[in-house]
Amino acid sequence: MSLEPTNDVSVSPVRTAVCALLALAGIAWIAYYTAAVVGDGTPAAVGDLGKWNYVIGFGLIFAGLVLAAHPSTPLGRGRGVVVGMLGCFLLGLLWIVVYYVTNQDLSIPLIRDLGNYNLLVGIGFMAVGFVYATRWE
Repeated sequence: MSLEPTNDVSVSPVRTAVCALLALAGIAWIAYYTAAVVGDGTPAAVGDLGKWNYVIGFGLIFAGLVLAAHPSTPLGRGRGVVVGMLGCFLLGLLWIVVYYVTNQDLSIPLIRDLGNYNLLVGIGFMAVGFVYATRWE
């Protein structure tokens, strides 16, 4: 007789792929906007959104991470929960620390462009970490 809890939910490759694609799409959106659009504003459809591009990008990243906390993904079960939780907590803390350390010279373009919204990004990663913490057994 085993005292270990049994997880009858199998890993869903489709859900795992959707979570990864959402996170990668968010990273790609932010990278494209920061590298190609910020300087000259073209294409106009993306440039006209302004700071909303960051909301779209980080929203996709956070959605991908939150959906990955489900037990049918590798990050939502077993040790993956601890990895996801600690990873998000540390990433959020690191984001805020880098913002405060580089605030005087503003040498990182993304952090310079976000300004005080960097605090929301760091707290957002920490909030996703709390989603993982609710799944920890």
